Amino acid sequence: MGKGFFISKTLGIVGVIVGTGVVATIIALSVVYSQEKAKNLEVVNPHTTPSTAKDPWENYRLPDSLSPVSYNITLWPRLVVNASTGLYIFTGQSDVVFRCEKETDLILIHCNKLNLTLLSLTGLDGATAPTIKKSWLEVPTQFLVIQLNSNLMAGRQYELYTEFIGELADDLGGFYRSEYTEGTSPPVKKVVATTQMQPVDARKAFPCFDEPAMKAVFHMTLLHAHGTVALANGMNLVNVTVNGQDVTRTSFEPTPLMSTYLLAFVVSEFGFIQSPEGEKVLIRIWARKQAIAEGQGNYALEKTGPILEFFEKYYSSSYPLTKSDQIALPDFSAGAMENWGLITYRETALLFNPASSSNGDKEWIATVISHELAHMWFGNLVTMKWWNDLWLNEGFASYVSYLGADSAEPTWNVTDLIVLKEVHGAMSVDALASSHPLSAKEEDIVRPAQISELFDTITYSKTYLNTFQYSNTVYQDLWKHLQMAADSTPGLELPASVDDIMNRWILQMGFPVVTIDTATGSINQRHFLLDPDSVVDRPSPFNYEWIVPMKWIKNGNDQTPYWLQTETATHLPMKTSGSDWVLANTKVSGFFRVNYDSGNWDRLLTLLSTDHEAIPVINRAQIVDDAFNLARARTVNTTLALRTTLFLQREREYMPWQTANKNLGYFFLMFDRSDVYGPMQAYLNKQVTPLFNHFKTITADWTKIPEKHTDQYNQVNAISIACSTGVAGCEELTTGWFKDWMNTPENNMIHPNLRQTVYCSAIAAGGMEEWDFAWRMYKEASIASEADKLMYALACTRVPWLLNRYLNYCLDPEKIRKQDATFTIVYIAGNVVGQSLAWDFVRTNWDHLFNDYGGGSLSFARLIEGITRRFSSEFELKQLQQFIEENAEQGFGSATLAVDQALERTKANMKWVAENKKDILTWFTVNSA
Repeated sequence: MGKGFFISKTLGIVGVIVGTGVVATIIALSVVYSQEKAKNLEVVNPHTTPSTAKDPWENYRLPDSLSPVSYNITLWPRLVVNASTGLYIFTGQSDVVFRCEKETDLILIHCNKLNLTLLSLTGLDGATAPTIKKSWLEVPTQFLVIQLNSNLMAGRQYELYTEFIGELADDLGGFYRSEYTEGTSPPVKKVVATTQMQPVDARKAFPCFDEPAMKAVFHMTLLHAHGTVALANGMNLVNVTVNGQDVTRTSFEPTPLMSTYLLAFVVSEFGFIQSPEGEKVLIRIWARKQAIAEGQGNYALEKTGPILEFFEKYYSSSYPLTKSDQIALPDFSAGAMENWGLITYRETALLFNPASSSNGDKEWIATVISHELAHMWFGNLVTMKWWNDLWLNEGFASYVSYLGADSAEPTWNVTDLIVLKEVHGAMSVDALASSHPLSAKEEDIVRPAQISELFDTITYSKTYLNTFQYSNTVYQDLWKHLQMAADSTPGLELPASVDDIMNRWILQMGFPVVTIDTATGSINQRHFLLDPDSVVDRPSPFNYEWIVPMKWIKNGNDQTPYWLQTETATHLPMKTSGSDWVLANTKVSGFFRVNYDSGNWDRLLTLLSTDHEAIPVINRAQIVDDAFNLARARTVNTTLALRTTLFLQREREYMPWQTANKNLGYFFLMFDRSDVYGPMQAYLNKQVTPLFNHFKTITADWTKIPEKHTDQYNQVNAISIACSTGVAGCEELTTGWFKDWMNTPENNMIHPNLRQTVYCSAIAAGGMEEWDFAWRMYKEASIASEADKLMYALACTRVPWLLNRYLNYCLDPEKIRKQDATFTIVYIAGNVVGQSLAWDFVRTNWDHLFNDYGGGSLSFARLIEGITRRFSSEFELKQLQQFIEENAEQGFGSATLAVDQALERTKANMKWVAENKKDILTWFTVNSA
């Protein structure tokens, strides 16, 4: 699935030292379990497991007695309200052919929220079907249970036929509806019937064996009204008018052998553009007709073909289908979903308009398309056996998405941005005692509510794909094939087997901090915890030790790489004298933090202050991020971390500035309600003023945009930080641009790159007039990325009653779409004025949010993290504990882990503030002068 939601746990399998492509990808940035950020899953301790269930249907896992062969499914979604029920519905019929693997008198097949109207069983190829004794729906485990009067025979095939009715709800899961308006006089509501099956919602569309290992071939047929178009995984084969009814019947090519969660089908009135005739693979971009007419699909069409070709070469394997449809949906819970042949996207992840979309929007589209296309092989062709190994799909797709995007946009250097967008964010969560290993035991991930937050990966070997195509694997299969690749690579020497190296990263949570003493040359590692006093009660099979590859430089020169295999080691070449300095983890090729003796820290900070470009730009960002996190873990003084920001007066590159801004953001969260705030503002004002003036100069007084991709990002940083800290001329600049737009709404001259920060700054400086104008523009926006910028900026107002009104809008899907509601609340909570308002709102409306917006949505977990990130007092801790107690009975769904992390973070914040506030106030006061 594509990125776009809550970062839960990421494990970085560290950068390899040797210069071989195979192993460098093996143990390289498998850090990307994070932002998959959109996969509606969760991890909690199982309440019902196979060992405790009394009857087979009380288990959450299918027995191994039956396996599907093929499905023949016909569905008819009604895109108008049913007069008798007042609901949108669909009707359907399904034939599933299955093979009996073990003799049994019981059929269990997943079925959820469907009203079955007909059920029959037939024997195939001469087999006699037993008669049905009894059948019922087992709601907790989501099974259709069919007890038979005699046994199914092992080795024989049978056909189960069902007819059913389901609701085409707006819950963003299974077979659901999405709505939008078209036209202006008056606007006409349009309804789309679409799908999101991952992880366990195919069972809401038709009865099925809904586990990833239960692969089958799917024959799809859709009935739909004239004037609509039907899409599915395969190419449409036949369109016929059904006699006596105003509908069209569209049948599709059968799918390859695949898992149920990859099934997709859509009925809509969308338009499309397509690749030229004669291409090996037909590529089509689908969206609202207005969006297609405005050219919003052109960029996606331009890049999909080249990225697909890149992966064919990268995998040495042809794309196995005849077409690749990409469709942008108005309502979609994730960023995108890798359905084979019909990839579904949020509009912001596929549609681009040069007149209103930023360079960040374009990068997002390129990387999400790349991520989903990577899955066509790694995930779709070869699939994990069970959800506990979901990281096999997701981490790898996240990593190679940057490679695919880099091939499509080589001037961007997006592969460097993995450090900012994946590694740093992953570490911030994996440093908590409430983190968890990358790979869980299969028996611990049982219920639908548990199949969550399990995304990460690495890999390379093409033999793996060839061996396991159209089948399922476990992570040990991958290690075996990577070992084969390593063994066949001349000159490659690993310190241990691939199995031993990699299992240390996936079977134990967390990551190490490596400490180098340059006075002695000794190195040691220990489990890094953001709160060193937190209790780690999860046992580790490796005693929290990792095999760590050390790439390092000394006085600016690359040194011989070194493997750290034990807790402590002596490596004398790291010993220094005089002004020598050592920098480890160059280019951040490994997933660990680095600490040094005080002498080496002083020499690095002196170098930053005098000749910062002597240190690679990625490592300048790394020094800042490591120092701030080591300070939060009380490993180094907080003043040392703050000293790493002194060189920013001379820094013009994006990565160090972005990293410093993110880390100082934590200081603002902790102190923007205290007397530290003033000196802190004054210090950052002093540091950012040269950057603001730099961009003013190189853009000819803000009349053009920098050419370099990351410079465009840093121009946004310069304006955003300058305006928020009161740099002279900044607020006048942004409010002036915004007023010009208010005077001529049809002519927005603010550059798309700058719009979000300009909107936010102007709305913060303004009042009701600015807010109401922005709200009107939000509601009228025909481009999703523009609407998203305004949605964020509307939360920037400092007027409490406007923020309260905005919060209440989140309960009305006509005003704020369900897919956006939790994000909007989090944006408001990020505003110091809105923090308490958002917290009160969520507590007051928790039942409604939980029941109507679903405990299974990953953005729901983001909600808990977002509204509690500023918590740092005893009073807030007690409020949080009370909130948890009051809602313990119904639980927190996909926010369960986020609640535990919120408690841990709040306690750590309280301790950190108490220990550091005095020194921080003194430091900012002295250095802001």
